Amino acid sequence: MEQRMHVIVGHYGSGKTEFAINYAHALRQAFERVYIVDLDIVNPYFRTFDVKNALEEGGISVIASPYASSNVDVPALPAEVARVFSDRDAAVVFDVGGDDDGAIALGRYRQFFTREAPEVLFVINAFRPLSATEEQVTALLRDIEGASRLSVTGLVNSSNIAGETTLEHIVKGQTLTDEVSRKTGIPCRYVAGLEEILKELPPTLLKKGFPIKRYLSLPFR
Repeated sequence: MEQRMHVIVGHYGSGKTEFAINYAHALRQAFERVYIVDLDIVNPYFRTFDVKNALEEGGISVIASPYASSNVDVPALPAEVARVFSDRDAAVVFDVGGDDDGAIALGRYRQFFTREAPEVLFVINAFRPLSATEEQVTALLRDIEGASRLSVTGLVNSSNIAGETTLEHIVKGQTLTDEVSRKTGIPCRYVAGLEEILKELPPTLLKKGFPIKRYLSLPFR
């Protein structure tokens, strides 16, 4: 996590936003200033903006569309995104909308990304529709790379079924993540999950363990 710029992408419902929020908190251990940019202009649920207060209490600045968490469906991007590229002493996490539709928003900032190659993490949940096989995940990964014009540099196994997730689910998800890694040559960087489950991982996976806390819930729960 020594790099300052990190882009989190993945399929809808993969746990991408939850991972991005926890990742931003982890970066606070190495950086005095951390931004999280909510570029999810597609999905109205599980938005980084929804936990803005908790993030800012943790010293993380949130940049989001002016229409985030409103009933106005406008794919607007905030002008202050440019600030994170000029503040080179700060770390930044981009939480990007699901699939290649959401990743298109990254293309606007290509000129900035080419100046400092970001860590681009692709989040995998083996229990989501359309991302349950190596072929499906690899195709989605390539579509996102094409739309964003960025290359994925690492994989994250975030396989879960919400509150019913067990060690077996994470291990099964790791099998899929390893298959994608072999197919693409992209390494698995993290295995994400609740700390009480991760501590049961075998030693080979434990070193990649990334404990997360739950911040998000559906608005109608």
